[in-house]
Amino acid sequence: MNNKIEIISYKHNGDLHRVWQYAHIVRQTNDMIVVVNDRANVIDGDGRRWRTKEPAVCYFYKNFWFNIICMLRNDSIYYYCNLSSPYVLDTEGLKYIDYELDVKLFPSGDRLILDRDEFEFNQVDYHYSKDLINIVESQLQVLLNHIDEGIDPFNYESVMRDYKIYTSNQNRQKVSKKTN
Repeated sequence: MNNKIEIISYKHNGDLHRVWQYAHIVRQTNDMIVVVNDRANVIDGDGRRWRTKEPAVCYFYKNFWFNIICMLRNDSIYYYCNLSSPYVLDTEGLKYIDYELDVKLFPSGDRLILDRDEFEFNQVDYHYSKDLINIVESQLQVLLNHIDEGIDPFNYESVMRDYKIYTSNQNRQKVSKKTN
């Protein structure tokens, strides 16, 4: 599959937050898209550039206000979940608005809710409406329930199934390039 896209996140005021170059679409349904990146180049909104350290299987949704990044490290999966707007896909890439709150889930099952102070500061700074705040807070609870119940992708098998689609496609492309 040669469906490479950029992942582009914004802040609520429209400022660029971060761009990942590039991700490969591995699976798409009416309400979600799964992409994989491997040592992707990242550009922060302030111009800082860096590269991710490991492969990541990423899940973006049209009906949930969060996305899930599954980082593959030493036969374990570390999850980083962003509270965010549902994604939009256009000719520039996959886009969403980042709403600061994050959940980090470790292979041990321990989890941390991160950046609540930044979320509270931006409620004032970016003039979040009460409706928006309620959506983000309620979606945080939905996300935590998904984690607790092991709903895909919060289980090893589902993430590895999607990662295998990516590696199979990459291997096919390498073989195709060698025979052409």
